[in-house]
Amino acid sequence: MKQHVGIAGAGSMGSGIAQVAATNGNPVTLFDTNSEALQKAQSSIQSSLDKLVEKNKIDKTQSNFIFSQIKFTDNINELKSSDLFIEAVIENIEIKQSLFKNVEGIVSDNCILATNTSSLPVIAIGAACNKQDRIIGLHFFNPPVLMHLVEVIPSFNTSEKVLTDSVEIIRQWGKTPVIAKDTPGFIVNRIARPYYGEALRIYEEGIADFATIDYAMRNIGGFRMGPFELMDFIGNDVNFKVTETVFTQMFFDPRYKPSITQKRLYEGKLFGRKSNRGYYDYKNSNQPQPSLDGNLHNQIFDRIFAMLVNEAADALMMGIATAADIETAMTKGVNYPQGLLAWANKRGLRTVYNKLDDLFAYYGEDRYRVCPLLRKLALNDEMFRI
Repeated sequence: MKQHVGIAGAGSMGSGIAQVAATNGNPVTLFDTNSEALQKAQSSIQSSLDKLVEKNKIDKTQSNFIFSQIKFTDNINELKSSDLFIEAVIENIEIKQSLFKNVEGIVSDNCILATNTSSLPVIAIGAACNKQDRIIGLHFFNPPVLMHLVEVIPSFNTSEKVLTDSVEIIRQWGKTPVIAKDTPGFIVNRIARPYYGEALRIYEEGIADFATIDYAMRNIGGFRMGPFELMDFIGNDVNFKVTETVFTQMFFDPRYKPSITQKRLYEGKLFGRKSNRGYYDYKNSNQPQPSLDGNLHNQIFDRIFAMLVNEAADALMMGIATAADIETAMTKGVNYPQGLLAWANKRGLRTVYNKLDDLFAYYGEDRYRVCPLLRKLALNDEMFRI
């Protein structure tokens, strides 16, 4: 028998998760207090299914069945039959805590309560609940219908059974689960921070402009999007808030320090593509052209790459996830061209170490401190074991 899935939050994430669950035969109840959001969710899911029909990935009968599996409601009590509940509401811990407390009083004792938070502590979200062993993080990536990765985050209170059952559900839905510790940013949002932060630092120092930095990361590194293109695509409101949250929760570690440049864009509501302007002006067809200085491109890539590897090494050393899950998370969660650890092995850990050591010597900032694991492996001419 398929599990009944309850979802709170009818935005793009909640409606996407609803479609994923329904596609895999699960009856779904999608709850939101905003009737307009529910109407948009219905239209969005129907449109998504219609596109799949047009591409011959499903037929009309399958489309109709999937849509019929989803019940849209503004009555929270309709969640009572849920075997798995997933919240996908605004990233506000008080709102999430209140929602979890309310849902706990509606669903059965066997219902798993999952949060889709991207950066807030799972254990804190469930702190107001009585039965905290059934609370877990299931962090989907946008859009959930297309993105394969799901970070599964047990807290100190989560039972082994809930973890095992959650991983199995994600696999049944055709997604790829990776297990992460309940720490700020989990795997992807922690390790990816230098991709944005170091690019912003390079810009703020006047070393290169947005277009040149993006060009270097696409053409030297093989990334699908440069950091500024990607931030504009994600939204500077979302990206800045995640950075700010990770920085605060990591007790203001300078490695995660937010950028004044991005803060100004955030304050000016220059969110990127969704506001038609961010690092680039999307109303202007004449986009800025990058510098063609090849040496500069290599310097940019080497610096950002070294910082990314350092972060991945630190996550591995601190037991945030296994080496295999770190590699999977970065390739499937943010489409990196290679896993960072294997990539660093190929380029040579001594090369990465030397770059970081040079940066630390030049700036004298803790931001550039070398991860002890990376230093040990590099100086002993060893490699990451994956």
